[in-house]
Amino acid sequence: MTERVVGRTRFVVVDGDITKESVDAIVNAANQSLLGGGGVDGAIHRAGGPAILADCETLGGCATGDAKVTTAGRLQAKKVIHTVGPRYHGRDEDAALLASCYRTSLVRAREQELRRIAFPAVSTGIYGYPIEEATRIALATCADVVREHPEAYDEIRFVCFGASDAAVYRHRLALLDV
Repeated sequence: MTERVVGRTRFVVVDGDITKESVDAIVNAANQSLLGGGGVDGAIHRAGGPAILADCETLGGCATGDAKVTTAGRLQAKKVIHTVGPRYHGRDEDAALLASCYRTSLVRAREQELRRIAFPAVSTGIYGYPIEEATRIALATCADVVREHPEAYDEIRFVCFGASDAAVYRHRLALLDV
């Protein structure tokens, strides 16, 4: 585990399973339907059980870059924040949409007074976003939000699925301007 403090908020990088995080909210890298899929999305739906899907069915999907909140079902977290990342095409729009995923997820957390949030590496799986660039966007966006709302969050965790992604996050976190 690696951590740094940005303002008053701890940024923590861990190599682990996001479905096992005991936080106020975990973020789900979802598809636009919000009805489950592969990767992180499938793991969260499986671990959380049918209550998450039942909530998702009432939301009418989610646009890329946006985020919506549901119950966490059987997960240790209190809520799941579902965000839809962009498929990577190398366009400026991709970066803006990915940043919006992190920003909007933190807005939803703040609206519900969720102070400890765990993020996966949004869009880096089958959506093809390069891990280095995605990590830079994730950390910079979260740091910007924390600076704008210094009292809103206690901890932001970046839960990486694999040691190589965690190493990228640790390296970028060390370079982050705090």
